[in-house]
Amino acid sequence: MSIATNISFFLNELKDTNCKLIAVSKTQTIAAILEAYAAGQRLFGENKVQELTAKQEALPPDIEWHLIGHLQTNKVKYLASFVHTIQSVDSLKLLQEIDKQAERHERTVNCLLQIYIAAEESKFGLTPEEAHEILASTYFKDLNHIRITGVMGVATNTDSEAQLQKEFRYLKSVFNELQQKYFPDSPDFKEISMGMSSDYILAIAEGSTMIRVGSSIFGARDYSK
Repeated sequence: MSIATNISFFLNELKDTNCKLIAVSKTQTIAAILEAYAAGQRLFGENKVQELTAKQEALPPDIEWHLIGHLQTNKVKYLASFVHTIQSVDSLKLLQEIDKQAERHERTVNCLLQIYIAAEESKFGLTPEEAHEILASTYFKDLNHIRITGVMGVATNTDSEAQLQKEFRYLKSVFNELQQKYFPDSPDFKEISMGMSSDYILAIAEGSTMIRVGSSIFGARDYSK
């Protein structure tokens, strides 16, 4: 099926939910992204800073870009002028750098705290205790150019629905805990980014507000490019 057909399928799937579609466009061509754009898609996710900045310059300015891959502090400056949301915040140091660079551009950047939920050591993320430590710190209270809008998690690469459900349910519980303690009156703290091409239905059932879908929209990725 075409990219446009796939976009239409997912937008239709989500129309009666509280969930948004992030089209993961890593390794995809400008032409492929434009096809998704023409079908009505405006939210795109990229993993690598260099690839994201190159695409942002070549594509329509109303695209809402999300950085979903691991981010090093020394690369924040390349994104700060345009990125809508950084989903992969996993340290206070990174938050401080995002705040610093956003201030330079007189912007506020949305951030999700990436919570470690997978049974895989290769994944990044904060423990709930580390998230609490950040949000309770005086350093966090000094940040004026970032907005914490929720949490993100990368689940285990597994076919076990029980394992995935457990991890998604865990992330939702962490979200609830942080919301109640630090953001009880904030309408901005509302996002739970979880679920991808193979498990988005489970993720939505467990409370996802953002699914990150790549291969089911664009087809299998060619990492040789």
